[in-house]
Amino acid sequence: MAPTHQQLLHALTRAANALTHHGVPFAVAGGCAVYARGGPPSDHDVDLFVKPADCARARSELARAGLRIADAAEDWLTKAYDGDTLIDIIHRPNNREVDDALLARAEVMRVGPTMAPVVHGTDLLVDKLLVFDAHRLDLSPLLRISRDLREQVDWPCVRAQTEHSPYARAFLGLIDDLGIADTRTGDRTSGRAG
Repeated sequence: MAPTHQQLLHALTRAANALTHHGVPFAVAGGCAVYARGGPPSDHDVDLFVKPADCARARSELARAGLRIADAAEDWLTKAYDGDTLIDIIHRPNNREVDDALLARAEVMRVGPTMAPVVHGTDLLVDKLLVFDAHRLDLSPLLRISRDLREQVDWPCVRAQTEHSPYARAFLGLIDDLGIADTRTGDRTSGRAG
């Protein structure tokens, strides 16, 4: 059963408070970051980015805060649970290590009842685009997110960071053609679609 929006925000608040109070640098990513930036609410899990060097400490602090820690089969994240609500602690999203620069670009924003650093809109779109592959190619949710967040994104930067992905190139071409944003020149306000 999918968690409710309130359950996701509760889990995010517990995790963010634990990491903040113990000085573990992190940023909210994924659907909760989209929500914080004005997009649709998340309906899946909580994603937190941490540097690889801080992953063990993040795990430890979340466990001390009462969250249940679980080993993941994947080598790029670890998992924690607040009840049945999943929190992914990700240190290498899409084969790109979380680093100081990514965390420095995050902005402290309100996410439900808490304040937390939220990944920059540009980093968020890069991450979402790099998930696309032959088996994961549902463009509809990302079209809405792109429309909702278009003024918070450096589109030429997104294009440059995802140019190796044919799926990202196709999506950005669609964004251009629909007038959501100009991903070549960076005009974020000229979109026809609204």
